[in-house]
Amino acid sequence: MGSSKSDRTFYDAFERHAARIVEAGKLLAEMVRDPDRCSQLAQAVKEAENAGDKITHETIAKLHKTWITPIDRADIHSLISALDDVLDLIEAAAERVALYEVTNLPDFVIKLADSLQSATLAVEKAVKLLPQVKQPKEMLDVCVEINRLENEADDAYRHGLATLFKGAYDAIEVMKWRDIIDNLESATDRCEDVANILEGIVLEYS
Repeated sequence: MGSSKSDRTFYDAFERHAARIVEAGKLLAEMVRDPDRCSQLAQAVKEAENAGDKITHETIAKLHKTWITPIDRADIHSLISALDDVLDLIEAAAERVALYEVTNLPDFVIKLADSLQSATLAVEKAVKLLPQVKQPKEMLDVCVEINRLENEADDAYRHGLATLFKGAYDAIEVMKWRDIIDNLESATDRCEDVANILEGIVLEYS
């Protein structure tokens, strides 16, 4: 895999999108610790999501116009789409936290948000390693870490469900928290999807 100007167009797009994911993940982690700033932080997450959408559309448009690409065209489309899915789900979680005007967030929500934030940082690190995919060990190690964080989030999600259905929360609260943690867990799942796509690219090109 080279590093020509044409190649860098796609690599730069992946990295810019990953940076928006990290930004949104950080803001969401702040939201669950500071409910009083939910509206302000949710708006900032929405702005990051809008920026990510723009990068996605620009990348797909560029892909249609580019004859020679640094990696398989399907891989480019799959990767930018998976990155966009992560950002969409982070925005959905932030929107729910703000919409429901929640306070006193349970520990399992904070744990899920923290696992997600860590996963976003790992995604950004892995994406930045893509141009050096012929030396794949470091990227593969990061992908393993993303998988570990997804498992960690699954554990927090299951703990959250068990807590919700033990009867300490009324039906409306259960609905709110379930909606929030569903989106948090799904966002972490999509981070794992990004890792799986990157692993596939590594296997193809290394």
